[in-house]
Amino acid sequence: MNDFENVEKKENEIFSKVLRAGKRTYFFDVRETKAGDYYLTITESKKNISEEGALGFKKFKIYLYKEDFKNFKDIFEETTAFIIKETGEKVISERHRDDFHLQSEENKDGANPTNISNYTNVEFDDI
Repeated sequence: MNDFENVEKKENEIFSKVLRAGKRTYFFDVRETKAGDYYLTITESKKNISEEGALGFKKFKIYLYKEDFKNFKDIFEETTAFIIKETGEKVISERHRDDFHLQSEENKDGANPTNISNYTNVEFDDI
């Protein structure tokens, strides 16, 4: 499946693309103002489980108007280029590691957390 998808257009949407990125989904929607001009909304949607256990979504939206496109694009490109230059393209956060599932089963020192001998026995009298 392609990471970018076309979605059905909503009433005032002119164009729409979706980027599915792990637990997050990004929506890029071109909409029309009452005056007939176009603007962009970028929405981040992330699955959320409430305290009651109900599944929902947290959504964060920004509105980007044409007069800000060039400055937004310039700063976005400069910032992303800085990040790639400083840290490289490989994702290094723990959740995105290639070996994340293996890492999550072991402590950083390589010890298996299910091995009871790795823990210290503490008595209540010691506290």
